Amino acid sequence: MFSKLTPKVGIDLGTTSVLVFIPGQGVVLNEPSVVAVSDNSEVLAVGAEAKEMIGRTPENIRAYRPMRDGVIADYRVTEIMLRYFLRKVLGRFQIFRPEVMVSVPAGVSSTEKRAVVEAAMNAGARYAYVVKEPILAAIGAQVPIYEPQGHMIVDCGGGTIDVAVISLGGIVASRSVKCAGNRIDSAIIEYIKKNYNLSIGEKTAEDVKIKIGSALPLEEELVMDINGRDLLSGLPRTVTIRTNEIVRAIARELRDMVQTIKDVFQDTPPELASDIIDGGIIMTGGTSQLRNFPELIKRRTGVKAQLADQALFCVAKGTGEALEHLDAYKRAIEAKY
Repeated sequence: MFSKLTPKVGIDLGTTSVLVFIPGQGVVLNEPSVVAVSDNSEVLAVGAEAKEMIGRTPENIRAYRPMRDGVIADYRVTEIMLRYFLRKVLGRFQIFRPEVMVSVPAGVSSTEKRAVVEAAMNAGARYAYVVKEPILAAIGAQVPIYEPQGHMIVDCGGGTIDVAVISLGGIVASRSVKCAGNRIDSAIIEYIKKNYNLSIGEKTAEDVKIKIGSALPLEEELVMDINGRDLLSGLPRTVTIRTNEIVRAIARELRDMVQTIKDVFQDTPPELASDIIDGGIIMTGGTSQLRNFPELIKRRTGVKAQLADQALFCVAKGTGEALEHLDAYKRAIEAKY
């Protein structure tokens, strides 16, 4: 038996952000998964402070994301980032090492799962568990995953879109594709560069996506002024962007994401497909909050899609729920130490 004094910490370890959930307290941390490192490998900043440095650092400092497409790209820096966030939520002088549950994409390899577990252990966890994101998203969205009924979860974050059909506590069919929020940001950067000869950064592209972006054209377009560097003169310049331009800019990326959903449908047994038609598609994750994304999926698949309550926090909430009821969800655990 674990000590009642052992803290439980759920971590949604995403490509663009890290969310930490503590049972009884809820989401206690939501920060960018960015670390600023100097030339001599000294960590200068983590999270929100480090994100502010992106695109603004001198040559001897690099601010970057140690997670790429939902998996660890830089093991050492990810470990440092996890240790920083655990200390931040538990306090530097925590006596008991925590039990930690971490989310991973549906298509993750056994080596990648092991890397996540080892990073969590080395960051200070007493026990570490790994569970696939669609399962956690379903738990966080209060989907009864152990029923003999099909549920389709579309978890769309920064690095990947995870689509899974869940029944009887397991994943029946799934796809994990490296096309999500970051690819949308890149498409916006490329569109503005091509059409306006203006160079903008990741943060500006993300602001455009959030403030005026949409998956479908709008009759009453939203408008936004953006600042960047003119590629011809090299001088600062401001241009005005409208929603329907962004719709065209990100059409290919959205088409790839919708195709992922269609591919999973093709692998789904008929009885479960029938359940999904009745119950609809449940969408979670930050990128699923793009305007009219559920409506686009409904038009392209013929199946209604709905945004889960607190879609951004579903995976994090799922980690907390699973940690509190480990026995009930033990079949869903992919790896543990």
